[in-house]
Amino acid sequence: MNEVQLLGLVAGSCTTIAFLPQVIKTWKSGSAKDLSLGMFSFFCFGVLLWLIYGIMVGDIPVIVANLLTLILASSLLFFKLKFKE
Repeated sequence: MNEVQLLGLVAGSCTTIAFLPQVIKTWKSGSAKDLSLGMFSFFCFGVLLWLIYGIMVGDIPVIVANLLTLILASSLLFFKLKFKE
């Protein structure tokens, strides 16, 4: 692993981990009323495209970061649909 890949993994980790507090808060509270359905729908679609791109070019940091971000963002999207208020 070279320095550029390491930088990519650290950057991806930071942006991915940023979703964790929101996922935990939404899960514990059982409320997703303040989350935008449109924003998270488009965001998840964009992250999915980044994941596909990462797979196509074989970029491990892009693949890992976007796979984990997609999981977390999709869980927020799931909560938004499940906890309809």
